[in-house]
Amino acid sequence: MPSFDTVLEPNLVEVKNAVEQTAKEIGTRFDFKGSSAAVELKDKEITLFGDSDFQIQQVDDILRNKMTKRGVDVRFLDAGKVEKIGGDKVKQVLKVRNGISSEDAKKIQQLIKGSKMKVQAAIQEEKVRVTGAKRDDLQQAMALIRKDMTDLPLSFDNFRD
Repeated sequence: MPSFDTVLEPNLVEVKNAVEQTAKEIGTRFDFKGSSAAVELKDKEITLFGDSDFQIQQVDDILRNKMTKRGVDVRFLDAGKVEKIGGDKVKQVLKVRNGISSEDAKKIQQLIKGSKMKVQAAIQEEKVRVTGAKRDDLQQAMALIRKDMTDLPLSFDNFRD
């Protein structure tokens, strides 16, 4: 029986490269000289450091620009709030989404059930497996998921006939 998996997986190598390029640009830009502006990646979390909210916003813009140029969808980033870390320094944590959350998986499952297509959706850990009798039905399900779940950078893999 044909099937495919709906997944939410960023290219972590490209994310790491984008963070490194951002750090290099921060080191060379004149407006960041002598400031505490920095960016680092640890365990699927990107931490932005700066002297002010405005500087954090500038670092965030540079990071998102680098990610876009490297082909990484910026919808993978979940921005936390800006926190004070002592003195006049601030930081912001951006979580890199990996895996479909249970609420989003349920939304996808309900979307497929409500469409009256001849396919079934099953939640399996951090992905949703869609099975159906015909390949065309699966392709319609992919198009439906892409159209209605625009806030998530979903991809489809493990397509089997």
